Amino acid sequence: MSEPNPQSAPSKTRRRPKTRIGIVTSNKMQKTVVVTVTRRTAHSKYGKIINRREKFKAHVEDHNYPAQVTIQEGDKVRIAETPPASRDKRWRVVEVLERGTRV
Repeated sequence: MSEPNPQSAPSKTRRRPKTRIGIVTSNKMQKTVVVTVTRRTAHSKYGKIINRREKFKAHVEDHNYPAQVTIQEGDKVRIAETPPASRDKRWRVVEVLERGTRV
């Protein structure tokens, strides 16, 4: 009897999920917030540093708009990649880094 070779078997290890830090721009949905992530990158041809932004819909379990709002617009949050929760949601809010100013 021979033992199975561990290197020939496919690896079942999970990799660390991607994370982003951004600002909440909309909290008007139930269990969902829209997070805008801004990154600075060089223009491919001219090299000028430009700001690129991308919007992500992120899942928040305890956010029930308008009865129980746990995350406000302007809050800085960390989001992590997750398996799809719906057609648009592939991210979840991991933590609130700092609260935005209330007007």
